[in-house]
Amino acid sequence: QVQLVESGGGLVQAGDSLRLSCEESGRSLITYSMAWFRQAPGKEREFVSAISRFAGTPYYADSVKGRFTISRENAEKTLTLQMNSLKTEATGVYYCAERTGGGNWDVPNSKQYTYWGQGTQVTVSS
Repeated sequence: QVQLVESGGGLVQAGDSLRLSCEESGRSLITYSMAWFRQAPGKEREFVSAISRFAGTPYYADSVKGRFTISRENAEKTLTLQMNSLKTEATGVYYCAERTGGGNWDVPNSKQYTYWGQGTQVTVSS
């Protein structure tokens, strides 16, 4: 049973930084494409960032480019999202997701991902 566990959320002020982590017990993440999504209250879940398997190519939503950095760490068993210069619109629940399928990868499409964590709350105040 795959289990993804996010951590690192919290309450910060606009302009601050947060570092989110996602741990998947027992397996190296290098063989899976991984992503972060977020969901604000009353809104649909939206793509934030992703990293391809093996090569580790990063992808970012336009709204976070230049401020967020996705990476795999700790012998490739932890997915992280470094979030700098946070804006109030970043508020929401952040989810880690894992893609296990093959074929063409529609990066920002949430349906492409098989496993999801329970989410971690990020609140950015003005």
